[in-house]
Amino acid sequence: MSEMKITQPRGRVSRGGGILPTVRRGAAGPGPCGDPRPGEPGGATAWFSDVLCLRPAARPVAAWRARALRWLPALAAGLLAWPASGAGAQRVDLIDISGPIGPASAEYLSRATRVAGADHAQCLVVRLDTPGGLLDSMKDIVQAIYASPVPVVVYVAPEGASAGSAGCFITLAADVAAMAPHGNIGAAHPVELGGLVPAQTDDVMAKKLESYGASYIEAIANKHERNAEWAKSAVRESASVTSERALELKVIDLIARDVPDLMAKIDGRVVRGTPLATARAQVAVIPLLARERLFQTLWRPEVMFLLMLIAVYGIIGELSSPGAVLPGVAGAIALILLLYMASIVPINIAGVALVVLSIILFVIDVFAPTHGVLTFGAIASFFLGSLLVFDRAGSGFQLSLATVVPATITTAVFFLFVVGAGLRAQRAPVRAGPETMIGRVVEAQADIGRGAGRVLVEGEIWAARSDEAVAQGQPVEIVGIDGLVLKVKPKK
Repeated sequence: MSEMKITQPRGRVSRGGGILPTVRRGAAGPGPCGDPRPGEPGGATAWFSDVLCLRPAARPVAAWRARALRWLPALAAGLLAWPASGAGAQRVDLIDISGPIGPASAEYLSRATRVAGADHAQCLVVRLDTPGGLLDSMKDIVQAIYASPVPVVVYVAPEGASAGSAGCFITLAADVAAMAPHGNIGAAHPVELGGLVPAQTDDVMAKKLESYGASYIEAIANKHERNAEWAKSAVRESASVTSERALELKVIDLIARDVPDLMAKIDGRVVRGTPLATARAQVAVIPLLARERLFQTLWRPEVMFLLMLIAVYGIIGELSSPGAVLPGVAGAIALILLLYMASIVPINIAGVALVVLSIILFVIDVFAPTHGVLTFGAIASFFLGSLLVFDRAGSGFQLSLATVVPATITTAVFFLFVVGAGLRAQRAPVRAGPETMIGRVVEAQADIGRGAGRVLVEGEIWAARSDEAVAQGQPVEIVGIDGLVLKVKPKK
């Protein structure tokens, strides 16, 4: 009798020992990859295999590979785009510009726009507080704002800050113009822009310069649909308004208490066709480079004035004490730096001429005392020249009395006592060595002629000769020294 093989049905074993039938996936119809083979897993694993068609037994290899490759590009693109979009929405760059606008400020802002573009920042915030500055630097900043790869927000802050003269042009050029409460903006007449007005202008030239400034600021205001009429009055009439009034006149876009308040208020504002997302953005400060910080310090009227004094003191000191080296080197370096900065920051030639005249008068007074007349003239010339030397450099570049008065006193003391003492010492008679005997009158110890004779000087016997005959005991005057022989002549 043959054996009979009994095959148990496939399924899961229940707790009671019975066999539960396996629920086959696809009872309502085959899936996209067909029914699973006996023993295949079901549930999510089987569904994932169906989606990507990773079950080679159900379809040919080429079919499931082609379908998988269709999914991979979309998945990769999504993974690459997600971090880039998330990073750009989370950053706002910030820089601070305070004090007079100069070349260092223009270079700083231009670099900051490039950094903000590389950071994919939502915008660049320029926190501004300035009384004005140089025309060329202001134009460089305006052009850098126009060319910026990201929107530029100029924020005149903190409370009480001002955007005067060149600062008014910069604020109006921004994509978003904002101010802190209780600030002011305006006073942009051409006379306040350093380097714009020549030392001497007639009425026709002044009118031309005024028209130029008015047309330039009008073009800036019209670019962002701000109040162009008020902008022209800021140039022609030196109009200046508070931040609250500027908002009413549509000179600025908004008022914010601080940077977080500014971020909340510009969030969602459409700038350059794209809404800003700044409400939750991280604000990152772009610091000054060491080079920018150095030039920002040097391009100050006080520093330039100090360099001028160092150049004067050093060169005069080297001339009065040849061979000292250090004063001459320091003076030469200071003079070169001064000439370089004077090519950028405009100076008044009349002021420089008065300072040079004062130095000449101080030196003359040392050689030809005039009972204080030249000294007084030199001090007055130096004081007036110091006040005039930077009067064309614009707002924030003039020297204050707190700088001019101590410099005048120091210079007067330097020339009257230090230089004067050195020059007088050079002119004083020699007080040591054989040269001290010249001019003295002594008695001949023996007859003196063209041959050798003898004289007694301070207890020492010296050989002497004379072009005229001298008898023994006759007084003679020492007129020179030739080696160890004194030249004498009869004292009449």
